Amino acid sequence: MHTIMVMASGFVLLGAFLLVARWLGGAEHAAMAAAAKNFVPVWLGAALVNMWYGVNRAGYTVSDEAPIFVVIFAVPAAVALFAWWKLA
Repeated sequence: MHTIMVMASGFVLLGAFLLVARWLGGAEHAAMAAAAKNFVPVWLGAALVNMWYGVNRAGYTVSDEAPIFVVIFAVPAAVALFAWWKLA
């Protein structure tokens, strides 16, 4: 359940990035494409913090957390990169 909630947070964050870009950049696709591209490193940091929390606080090993990290990072990042590709 935690994995789904963290991925949902990623989609909410991506939506926030795109909404702010739309608000600041108007209807330009370039601003929204840049926001989608800039989301990826921010999301990488958030996913790494989630992995750190799982290892240091929840007691999981790195090998236990690594596949979850990949899923948590890859799914929202793939959607962001697809949005960047379509908007660029």
